[in-house]
Amino acid sequence: MSAFQAKLDRFECLAAECEEIAKKSEGSNRDLYRRASRHYRELADDMRALIASFDLAA
Repeated sequence: MSAFQAKLDRFECLAAECEEIAKKSEGSNRDLYRRASRHYRELADDMRALIASFDLAA
């Protein structure tokens, strides 16, 4: 289970980093980092749901 938590933490960290870079970027780079951030947030949400499903099954 700790491997899943580590992945969740990593996705959240990557999303936050992309958001910070997007704030400092312009034009197409800003859009790229915003999309990357949304993608990492979606992955984190999926990982959170996966962890919750294991908790419910236990």
